Amino acid sequence: MVLQKVTPERTEEPAMREVLDGRRRGLSALLPFAGPAVVVSVAYIDPGNFATNIQAGARYGYALLWVVVMANLVAMLFQSLSARLGIVTGYSLAEVCRENLPKPLVYVMWVVSELAAMATDLAEFLGGAIGLALLFHLPLLVGMGITAVVTYGLLLLEGKGYRRLELTIGALVGVVGLSYLAELFIAPVGWAALGQQIFVPNLPDGAAVAIAVGIIGATVMPHALFLHSGLTERRARPKTTDERRRIIRLSNLEVVLALSVAGLINLAMVVMAAGAFHGSHPDVAKIETAYQTLVPLLGGAAATIFLVSLIASGFSSSVVGTMAGQMIMQGFVSFSIPLWLRRAITMIPSFAVVIAGVDATRALVLSQIALSIALPFPMIALVWFTSRRAVMGDFRNRPAVSAAAVVAALVVLALNVVLLLDTFGVVAL
Repeated sequence: MVLQKVTPERTEEPAMREVLDGRRRGLSALLPFAGPAVVVSVAYIDPGNFATNIQAGARYGYALLWVVVMANLVAMLFQSLSARLGIVTGYSLAEVCRENLPKPLVYVMWVVSELAAMATDLAEFLGGAIGLALLFHLPLLVGMGITAVVTYGLLLLEGKGYRRLELTIGALVGVVGLSYLAELFIAPVGWAALGQQIFVPNLPDGAAVAIAVGIIGATVMPHALFLHSGLTERRARPKTTDERRRIIRLSNLEVVLALSVAGLINLAMVVMAAGAFHGSHPDVAKIETAYQTLVPLLGGAAATIFLVSLIASGFSSSVVGTMAGQMIMQGFVSFSIPLWLRRAITMIPSFAVVIAGVDATRALVLSQIALSIALPFPMIALVWFTSRRAVMGDFRNRPAVSAAAVVAALVVLALNVVLLLDTFGVVAL
């Protein structure tokens, strides 16, 4: 029996019904259902990506662009599976876990996922605060206070309907994208070399392996997998199998479009860092150092654009991280806390890190390690549930899709293990 539920949370727009009834076709049919993939795409351009991509471009030029492309393809696959789960079952991934897994395992997954959500917010919250502090010459703690107020204000938009929040997040993603489009016109770009290396696998040395592992291992974010299924399960009320199939097709299209934009932004980050730093400043690794180095190299405008994109990324990704945390708690234990309380709790690690004097960029790296530890739980659960007829019915994965998902999951998880072993000194890359 396929899991399904109908909840009052579902708010189908009239335009959605027009699409499902066949009265709306083409691109206009996608627009009513667009939003979930745009929201989760923020996870792929958060401040953690900034630090990794800067290192990749500064040290190796265009050599690791292929890693970004591969990571993005894996992300598309898993986000489409997450969306499919929500559309078919009417449950989020966390709820499916609660309904199908032993209670002890459910509680373990809940705790690990909550910690991962907090680790995610650490990177995102600090990223926005660093950008504000550098742009306006403020103490980091003041930047964090401003970030807290702004992100909480953005979260309140969800109470006025999901469309307002989705449009706001989409606008912030647009700011990041336009910022890096502008950077490509400022930083020198070797288009011929770029075209030759983007699809050619190349790992120049052991340190390149470590950076590649960082790019891939942190690409499929645990909170994004939980969130996407929850966002899709409450958008429409398909009445027939054909309507559900139509929604899945539109969702897959949105995933491809939204994550293609996120992937292009990541490529632009690496290309900008390669053009600005490779050759002259290959050791640039910190966000603060990148900003300070950009000023004499490319001018104040390029450095300012870089910070504006970082702030937009930090604000939007911190909002999405908090939304995911709420959905994780609600799904696993059928319990939620006031939004202001969750926002306060998730900010505590960030303030503790700064007050303790821990380097902000180092904190970003440590947060990625926490995500690596949490990642196996949602990845394995997603592949398992979307491949089962008991959960998905006729919408379960085809054998080829399941095989691709299993291979991709094994590769990502293996790389996360390598990242952890390298971090703790067990192996040296």
